[in-house]
Amino acid sequence: MISLGEGDTPLVKSNRLGEELGVPELYFKLEGCNPTGSFKDRGMVVAVAKALEEGSKAIMCASTGNTSASAAAYAAYCDLPALVLIPKGEVAMGKLAQAMAYGAQVIMVNGNFDVALDLVREFTARHAVTLVNSVNPNRLEGQKTAAFEVVDDLGDAPDYLFIPVGNAGNITAYWKGFKEYRLMERSSRLPKMMGFQAEGAAPIVRGEPIANPQTIASAIRIGNPASWQSALDARDESGGAIDAVSDDEILDAYRLLASKEGIFCEPASAASFAGLVKALRGGLNLAGEKVVCICTGTGLKDPDLAVSALATKTIEVAPTVQAIEAVAQMPVE
Repeated sequence: MISLGEGDTPLVKSNRLGEELGVPELYFKLEGCNPTGSFKDRGMVVAVAKALEEGSKAIMCASTGNTSASAAAYAAYCDLPALVLIPKGEVAMGKLAQAMAYGAQVIMVNGNFDVALDLVREFTARHAVTLVNSVNPNRLEGQKTAAFEVVDDLGDAPDYLFIPVGNAGNITAYWKGFKEYRLMERSSRLPKMMGFQAEGAAPIVRGEPIANPQTIASAIRIGNPASWQSALDARDESGGAIDAVSDDEILDAYRLLASKEGIFCEPASAASFAGLVKALRGGLNLAGEKVVCICTGTGLKDPDLAVSALATKTIEVAPTVQAIEAVAQMPVE
């Protein structure tokens, strides 16, 4: 029984974008409100609790950033050593700073995420260290609770759920949660699961692993997802889809969410809304449907991108009210 206050994140109704797009019942699940700023905390608290229960002396993960931050935080809380393998040059600074601040041993691997995960699998097979990536089933047990919360907040399951897909553990966990709530008769239906990868890191869409995945959305820059098959199962069983969105579409969604909804999420999170926009442009009619987009992590995970990618720039002026009045972008008298 451990907790840093994870879960119970807000489900916020769209204030502007839903109406503009013709989807008046559009909601955003703000998973960036978890303790380390991403959805990973839901699963990590369970994985670490089970590691303690089993007498584990350390935990280990491969990570593009969010998993390492979460693992390091819960390890610090429980006084466990944490080893984190990160792919060289592929982790946003905000996430790396978290892992370091929490005291994890950060090991940089000259290879991508898939290489790092293979090494973690081999290391933990040889040593008494618990692997806490999403291949650990306890992670998915924690992450599925987000689906429970969506149903509780809406009063039923949504008609559609749009979600980013990287290692594919989260779409797997949500589908598991929705199915379990349906069996418990806590909901009357199941949503269509709409997963979105980045075009440069879309192995599921292409139907083959990608040796060198590339995308600005570092959290989903994964070429060979560990939960590939279960993501396909979620898609097929729900009647949904798994598609890809370009980096330009992701950045457009990233800007719109921040400027029109007050939701500052990391680029990978914006893939869900980018996917919604793409689906609507492709002819999907969502009028009258309840639609949820999962925002998996806070924009503060990747502050450098925000400064470089967002249109608003700072303006330097002389220290006078008159100078401010001359540049203020609002009515002044």
